[in-house]
Amino acid sequence: MTTMNTTTTLTRSTSDKKLAGVAGGLASYLKVDPLLVRIGFAISTLFTGAGIVAYAVMWALVPSEDSEPAAHPAAA
Repeated sequence: MTTMNTTTTLTRSTSDKKLAGVAGGLASYLKVDPLLVRIGFAISTLFTGAGIVAYAVMWALVPSEDSEPAAHPAAA
C-alpha cells in the first residue's frame, strides 16, 4: 500500500472569493464546497458573532495564494 505525501497549505483564494477569499481558501484546504464554509461563517455570525471575528482573523493571518511562499526550513 502506498501513501501520497502531498502537503497542502491554507491560503486565501484569489479565484473563488466574495470578499477576501477566506471561505474559498478554507474550502479548498478542507476539500468541501465553498458555499458550506460561507454558510458556516454566516450561521456562527448570526448566533454568536464569532464568525465575523474568525473571518477577520483569517483575513489578517492567512496569506493569499498569489503571495510569496514562506521559506521552509527543511528545504534549505
